[in-house]
Amino acid sequence: MRKLTLAVLTLVGLAGLLAALAWVWVDRPLALTRTPADLVIEPGAGAAQVADRVVAAGVDVSGTLLHLWFRASGESRGIKAGSYEIEAGATPRSLLRKLVRGEQATRSVTLVEGWSFRQVRQALAKAPHLVDQTAGLSEAQIMERLGRPGQHPEGRFFPDTYVYPKNGPDLTVLGQALRAMDRELAAVWARRPPDSPLKTPEQLLILGSIIEKETGLASDRPEIAAVFINRLRLGMRLQTDPTVIYGLGAQFDGNLRKRDLQADTPWNTYTRAGLPPTPIAMPGRAALLSVVSPAASDALYFVARGDGSSQFSRNLADHNRAVQRFQLKSP
Repeated sequence: MRKLTLAVLTLVGLAGLLAALAWVWVDRPLALTRTPADLVIEPGAGAAQVADRVVAAGVDVSGTLLHLWFRASGESRGIKAGSYEIEAGATPRSLLRKLVRGEQATRSVTLVEGWSFRQVRQALAKAPHLVDQTAGLSEAQIMERLGRPGQHPEGRFFPDTYVYPKNGPDLTVLGQALRAMDRELAAVWARRPPDSPLKTPEQLLILGSIIEKETGLASDRPEIAAVFINRLRLGMRLQTDPTVIYGLGAQFDGNLRKRDLQADTPWNTYTRAGLPPTPIAMPGRAALLSVVSPAASDALYFVARGDGSSQFSRNLADHNRAVQRFQLKSP
């Protein structure tokens, strides 16, 4: 009996020692062969698969031991799929906590007001750790992938900073920006005045994009909006240079000439009445709001003063004098 008791006590002691060692191990920093170690967990991966992926990611640890820890913790079923970074100093306990909380590694990219869709694509192609799924796709194919077949991409994405999982797809960012513009456009459209000459949210988006490109000084934006709204009400052509430049596309060399203003394209608001067929850039929230909240003004013309601001005029004679003063530098 004494021998049996001694054996039991020995086993209990060993179990306690192992438990103590395990308790120490889960809080000891893991050895990394590279820092940070990039870990990708696929949806549906079990605890054993996750442990194997941790080892494959560059963590010098026993996959079996890590698997046992995941199972013993009782939290292994809570591990979430995603892209993670394992930093120096991470322990088995902190690693499991990160995976259960879904604290994925993220990066961000900023889309700027006034950018064209071409510039958006260029920014996404340069964004860190963003998988380029749109390389080689046409604009139409991209919109189809986003669930908007037949929709023109220009101006359809809201300018903002977007956070994405490390090594996530660029289509995810485009989808976020597309839905963000949908929300902004709907919210602003609901605020339009009853006498607005605009008939659809799409027209709001188009005019907002023109105002975005025409505005040099933010405080001038409501007045610029008023000029275009007044012209639309009177049936006057908008005669705005950014639409001409957009219609010229790659032919524009940075110098807008008289012949360019006379070259007819669907976007030339000197040769065609009304709004162009599509937006010409991404309007921000302020540009969209200015469309439904223009200044109380009867101005029909404006010209750049050369310092970012604009000079507004109610009639052509005053406008011509402003052009002479600010553009031609005549007294």
